[in-house]
Amino acid sequence: MSATLFQQLLHAAFRQDAPALLPPADLHAYQELQRAPAREQGFRFERVRLLVAMSLMKALADLGDHDESRQVQQVLHRALTAQSIEQIDAIITKDARHFERLYTDLYVNDEGEQLLHLFERTLDADTMPAMDAVIQEASDLIDALDFDAPHEDDEE
Repeated sequence: MSATLFQQLLHAAFRQDAPALLPPADLHAYQELQRAPAREQGFRFERVRLLVAMSLMKALADLGDHDESRQVQQVLHRALTAQSIEQIDAIITKDARHFERLYTDLYVNDEGEQLLHLFERTLDADTMPAMDAVIQEASDLIDALDFDAPHEDDEE
């Protein structure tokens, strides 16, 4: 899998917000994983996972103005500041309620369901081939989404 596809996913999901939310190091997280020594690969993989998950939550939030997915995205963004897998786990565990609320009273369209399914697959991915498959599918899906289409709430 190309690091370029990973970067394309981030840019497609974050669009104009990318410069404010994603420092250059985040855009190069996939390349850092590829270059990391064996002892750092687990942590580098988790950073890629966080960024892919954030991309999916950003797309879901923008697609349906979904506050719960914005809250999950914020938790994932805070977890990116961690310096170890243990710190990532602590941040996620502390705010686990946001992940639980993500599926409560949730109505999404087909695209939203696809984003949530990819989000679940991102969390389950434990190998690079599995993560690469998610990155490919997420990139294809997000590229195809129409974020400017009116939401049901917008129609009168």
